Amino acid sequence: MKEHSPALSPAERYIGIGELARESGCKPETVRYYERIGLLPSAPRNEGNQRRYTASAVRRLTFIRHARDFGFSVEAVRELLQMADYPAMPCEEVDTLAKHHLAEVEARLARLTAVRDELQRMINQCAGGNIGQCHIIDVLSDHRLCHQAGPHGGADVIG
Repeated sequence: MKEHSPALSPAERYIGIGELARESGCKPETVRYYERIGLLPSAPRNEGNQRRYTASAVRRLTFIRHARDFGFSVEAVRELLQMADYPAMPCEEVDTLAKHHLAEVEARLARLTAVRDELQRMINQCAGGNIGQCHIIDVLSDHRLCHQAGPHGGADVIG
């Protein structure tokens, strides 16, 4: 038996997956994915078996998309959504999760800065001759030639 759309108040309206996707800045495939993994509740369907969404789905999907744009993992988004369901709860856990994510972002930025600096150094030291004398090829072939020493003898900038 198909689940049908419940009656709405006159102020509410149902929208299809395409409009939901447009309003939230996602693609329909992303909407289906978030439904499949449980971040977005499965939508009721109309007589024609089309998914039907309300404004609460737009808000939830916009939250998910925005959190993902900030780089939060799917699991972190799931935790944030669970916490958001209890608006009277203290936000300590949200702060902790956000601080942990910020630390991860800062660590990635440090690694990317090291990568950028090493690439710039390799490019600057390349004499522009032939491949046999290319400093970039030499450094990529021998990790010990990297400027910033890591545990492998050279720059350990990606990890």
